[in-house]
Amino acid sequence: MGEVIMRLLNAQLDIGLGRPILWREIVGNLFGLASALGGARRRIWAWPVGIVGNVLLFTVFLGGVFHTPQDLDLWGQAGRQVFFLITSVYGWVQWAAYRRSHRSSGNVAVAPRWATPRERALTGLAAVMMLIVFYIILKALGSWGPASDSWILTGSILATYGMARGWNEFWFVWIAVDAVGVPLLLSAHYYPSGLMYMFYALFCLYGFLTWWRLRDRDRSVEIPSSES
Repeated sequence: MGEVIMRLLNAQLDIGLGRPILWREIVGNLFGLASALGGARRRIWAWPVGIVGNVLLFTVFLGGVFHTPQDLDLWGQAGRQVFFLITSVYGWVQWAAYRRSHRSSGNVAVAPRWATPRERALTGLAAVMMLIVFYIILKALGSWGPASDSWILTGSILATYGMARGWNEFWFVWIAVDAVGVPLLLSAHYYPSGLMYMFYALFCLYGFLTWWRLRDRDRSVEIPSSES
């Protein structure tokens, strides 16, 4: 059984670009896409589905450690999978608590809102601190492209936390992450992840509009009940 599992994990696809890619990179990104779709629809299953993708992609981005075809270590990309997992557990708990306390809202698990000025200020301060600390750590670890990797890691953590809190701004943070992630991943030959980042950038616009529409719908439902 163990041999079969390892064979599946190490299965490769040759797309004629000079170096094969791992199927688990494709599968991990598909789980990430499914999680994003669930997040846009405010479904709680988005979190456990995303965790599965995080575990798979963690091994993919440590190419030098796990001897993948890319053979490059993107410690920031790998590290963000760990932070994703931790933040996803937090988001899972937060959304589950919201759904339990808002049974009348059906299956939705969060109420979209804009972050307060204080929340934005604290988030901005945290972003600056993380960018500096992660750059120093990633450079010391020998990460390929530490500045870009630090930007992606910082933005990914803040975006996932913002999603857990229901902040509309997290969609725009993801777009900023994708803008840096696409050239980094394509130049490192992580083609499925790079292409998925391109799609995510467009999907984030859809996600934001979806949350905006659902926010207006939720408010229209709440107003009559408060006047009765």
